[in-house]
Amino acid sequence: MADLPELDAVEPSCTAEEHSPERAPKPFVNDVALERASRLFRAIGDPARLRILSRLAQGEMCVTELAAAEGESLSTISQRLRVLRSENIIVRRRRGKHINYGLADQHVMDLVFNALAHATERPAVSERRGESESDKEEENLS
Repeated sequence: MADLPELDAVEPSCTAEEHSPERAPKPFVNDVALERASRLFRAIGDPARLRILSRLAQGEMCVTELAAAEGESLSTISQRLRVLRSENIIVRRRRGKHINYGLADQHVMDLVFNALAHATERPAVSERRGESESDKEEENLS
């Protein structure tokens, strides 16, 4: 792998004129949408909050139910829910004395399921080869 060129040193192998009009760059997303998406990923990026989201993907729950399921205090769960709610990832609904929390919409559910599905996939063949090669290199260094 040491023989591969640096990415910065590689010259482009094509020109813009070689590309078809269908491949022309589409308008990029605006900065506000990028910032909101970035905050969403930061909020979801914490394993404890992601675990709560995976529970809420199964159905609405109140803070007490979440705390019992997670083995955490009410205040810890409330703080995590506050972060998720501030980014519009979850919503709350009052049911009598209880406030139940649930995923904000199908987009959030899809995002959670897709992230977890991707995380549990086997690596691509080239990645598995790369890992075994790096393992061999580490063994040779020992």
